[in-house]
Amino acid sequence: MTARLAGKVAIVTGAASGIGKASAALFRAEGATVIAADIAEAEEVVAADAGNEEDVKRLVEQAARDHGGLDIFFANAGISGGLASIFEQTPEDWQEILRVNLIGPFLAIKHAAPLLKERGGGSIICTASVAGIRAGAGGPAYSASKAGVIRLVQVAATQLVGANIRVNAICPGLIETGMTKGIYDTARAAGKADMIGHLNPLKRGGEAEEIARAALFLASDESSYVNGHALVVDGGLSASHPFYRQEYGRTAF
Repeated sequence: MTARLAGKVAIVTGAASGIGKASAALFRAEGATVIAADIAEAEEVVAADAGNEEDVKRLVEQAARDHGGLDIFFANAGISGGLASIFEQTPEDWQEILRVNLIGPFLAIKHAAPLLKERGGGSIICTASVAGIRAGAGGPAYSASKAGVIRLVQVAATQLVGANIRVNAICPGLIETGMTKGIYDTARAAGKADMIGHLNPLKRGGEAEEIARAALFLASDESSYVNGHALVVDGGLSASHPFYRQEYGRTAF
């Protein structure tokens, strides 16, 4: 079977851990040359701040200089900002969260698109969240930033008309990553690991590799007619307003 990203060049941000690390590994396994970037130091990871324009330009220039071009940009880097309420957060909190989570994807699109067009097209993927779909899955600034990502990819898809560049978002649910480590550690310490993800129909949290597989689909030609879309990967959490329900068979539908 032919590798799905054979001959492709990809940039993945937030690649030192979690979804980014899993995606970079999977893209490589599927034949891509990957420039993995993160603000944190890690093996095979280039130092870069995804919310800094000069750093994003440098990544794109590296792809052109060292690998002849660019086919895929996965703008995955993000920060949570915690669960503080509107009344506890400061404008500085909002500025930093929006800088990384929303300005970062904007910069990826702005600087990657011209290079992708030179190659005849390509795929830009941005990490949003179920928190960007409705309330209850993240703090106020985080949720606002991820809602912005969803709208950003829709607008970008229309502004890149004719370039054969697809721009899509992934909306993960609760995934075990460095960002959610506190949630998982607290639940396990309290002996409540079985409660993690219990509000979604699959009754579990997700793994970074499950989001990486969704990113691979959007990066590959298998999604050649998917554009301006927010792909939800959350175990069914956002299919309804979550509520407590007993196990199947113990109660009437």
